Amino acid sequence: MNDLTPNREERTANLKGMGCARKRVEDARFTQGQGNYVDDVKLPGMLHGDFVRSPYAHARVKSINKEAALALPGVVAVLTAEDLAPLNLHWMPTLAGDKQMVLADGKVLFQGQEVAFVVANDRYIAADAVELVEVDYEELPVITDPFAALKSDVVLREDLAGQTEGAHGPRKHHNHIFTWEQGDEAATNQVMDSAEVVAEESMYYHRTHPCPLETCGAVASMDKVNGKLTLWGTFQAPHVVRTVAALLSGIEEHNIRVISPDIGGGFGNKVGVYPGYICSIVASIVTGKPVKWVEDRMENLMSTAFARDYWMKGKISATKEGKITGLHCHVTADHGGFDACADPTKFPAGFMNICTGSYDIPVAYLGVDGVYTNKAPGGVSYRCSFRVTEAVYFIERMIEVLAIELDMDAAELRRINFIKKEQFPYTAALGWEYDSGDYHTAWDKALKTVDYEGLRAEQAERVEAFKRGETRKLMGVGLSFFTEIVGAGPVKNCDILGMGMFDSCEIRIHPTGSAIARLGTISQGQGHATTFAQILASEIGISADSITIEEGDTDTAPYGLGTYGSRSTPVAGAATALAGRKIRAKAQMIAAYLLEVHDDDVEFDVDRFVVKGAPERFSTMKDIAYAAYNQAIPGLEPGLEAVSYYDPPNMTYPFGAYVCVMDIDVDTGVPEIRRFYALDDCGTRINPMIIEGQVHGGLTEALAVALGQEIAYDDLGNVKTGTLMDFFLPTAWEVPNYETDFTVTPSPHHPIGAKGVGESPHVGGVPCFSNAVQDAFRAFGLRHTNMPHDHWRIWQTANKLGLHD
Repeated sequence: MNDLTPNREERTANLKGMGCARKRVEDARFTQGQGNYVDDVKLPGMLHGDFVRSPYAHARVKSINKEAALALPGVVAVLTAEDLAPLNLHWMPTLAGDKQMVLADGKVLFQGQEVAFVVANDRYIAADAVELVEVDYEELPVITDPFAALKSDVVLREDLAGQTEGAHGPRKHHNHIFTWEQGDEAATNQVMDSAEVVAEESMYYHRTHPCPLETCGAVASMDKVNGKLTLWGTFQAPHVVRTVAALLSGIEEHNIRVISPDIGGGFGNKVGVYPGYICSIVASIVTGKPVKWVEDRMENLMSTAFARDYWMKGKISATKEGKITGLHCHVTADHGGFDACADPTKFPAGFMNICTGSYDIPVAYLGVDGVYTNKAPGGVSYRCSFRVTEAVYFIERMIEVLAIELDMDAAELRRINFIKKEQFPYTAALGWEYDSGDYHTAWDKALKTVDYEGLRAEQAERVEAFKRGETRKLMGVGLSFFTEIVGAGPVKNCDILGMGMFDSCEIRIHPTGSAIARLGTISQGQGHATTFAQILASEIGISADSITIEEGDTDTAPYGLGTYGSRSTPVAGAATALAGRKIRAKAQMIAAYLLEVHDDDVEFDVDRFVVKGAPERFSTMKDIAYAAYNQAIPGLEPGLEAVSYYDPPNMTYPFGAYVCVMDIDVDTGVPEIRRFYALDDCGTRINPMIIEGQVHGGLTEALAVALGQEIAYDDLGNVKTGTLMDFFLPTAWEVPNYETDFTVTPSPHHPIGAKGVGESPHVGGVPCFSNAVQDAFRAFGLRHTNMPHDHWRIWQTANKLGLHD
């Protein structure tokens, strides 16, 4: 007989599995300065690279003189497009099916574009040599307005001259990239024409930037003796980078090792491939030495992938009672000099077609036109899943505009249009199948918690007091309800450069009962080493403290599509659970052998298999692990290992209800966030502590975007916000206290019911902050004003409404 202590509850607690608020195991080394980032990689004989960048947004490169730079002691090489052309590396493919210059080939298309790559013995010599490279430019007309680009005779992409077909269909103009349509425009227009109420609004979701704590960088080391290339870098998708490197360099993929060490934040900025990566590889091949490239902050803000820059025009129709009958959306998308958006191939505008939001809208249409301008390329998913933030902002603003048109309370308008719980799975008008949801429960909980009726009464009193001259502060109540689409994705409709967006996990149980799991993802602060171990702990009955998680090394990790778009838990988390279940299935057969019963006579119980009806007879997972390596069990191979590649049958659809209470001083334009309540439903909650941290981080980035963060250009294409003096990053001074809450609606198709949460607070937070600002001025006639709502713009809004008279 076995000792039954500790009891089941104690054994469950000892596992530290799903649902446990386990502290992040990564933090011990990070807080002690023991992180290992790209710039920490130091190799014998390593050289350093730096870029000569264009000061012009649009110019012809007439000549490049390297002589003075090459004469500087310590300079090893200066590479230009002319040097890369014989290798066919002066251009590279983008994730969006376009191509992009690695180094300026004849002309430059945006300020900060890479013109030449200087390689030197150290970073300081390289920086000095950059100043000695003489580039003769001929300035060309600059276009930073996408609408002007579609009317201009100026051809930005001369390499595409005469091409009427792009990667995503016909091109209407030489500065046009694609038109992408979803839904039924004729049916939508018919509904609009006969509707009782139609509200229209145009809005601009400004260009911003993920601005991760660590900028982008790489170290390339080519071993010419063995023919092997090792590449360390800030890669959110290391396996994809390896595949791209193989395609570009001609080096066979098995001879390329890509390593993503610790990454100081990504937020989509580190998904794509940058010229610095390619130039580092070429320089290492040419010199035979390791070459490091790490950009500075200004380079990161000026030239790496931006986010947003969507001009959206919407129409929404409804009955007089507020039931929405149709939605029409057209987007003009500014893609910059190249189409380098990091979207799945079949979705050139990402998942913008979830712009019907959380509402039961019977008919809808979405049209998106991509346009070239003289701005930096990009269009990444800055803490969202492929343009979902733009989609949610659009629908949540349109709901507010419709509420004004109807003279209806915006909370009630949302309530009567929510998709009902019994309608799930729900197929939206633009094609997505929402897997699950309980929107009314979440909304009611949120409004009750914040005392919504009391807030509206207080707001009405504040308006009257303002009119009487008793206060100069207005009060806004910002609402947002969002549904995000994450977990890209099903291989049937999601790929990047032809690679299906599955993910993977490989598990090895050691003889003593500890384990190691390797995944195709890579953490940039999400806490994978903590949460994936918790998933496994619950699945295989080994304590999370005894499980090591490894990611980011293509020589050891199974092939995966990386971490972005809130796909880690929905895809890699599922792969982890399924690999764990393969381990458990074999463990059951081993346990039956040890207990001398049939396989069907034992059942799993937390951390062991017990004989049904005789719980005192059991084998723990430690017993089973040891037996897997030291006993010849009939019909079973030795060892206890498993691998799982997971192709999700559908996306997952987390949702949330947010409320922001804001006071605004109309004389200074300064907003004060009095209260922010965030309710998230991410399905099964793996680690409540990490969820709360993710929500806080996402909301803070949402605050930044809504209240000041932008990449702004002047008419000459100069970046006006290219330093942290000008680009808004919130500090503890601006960030409010957040109240977090939750409901739980598990995903019915996910192995553990999880949906993902890391990007939800950003998706829902931006419209919530924006709606609070706009709501404060609703009583004085404001219908819509564009973000970012910095102090100056808020002051201007008040001034235009006559509130300073």
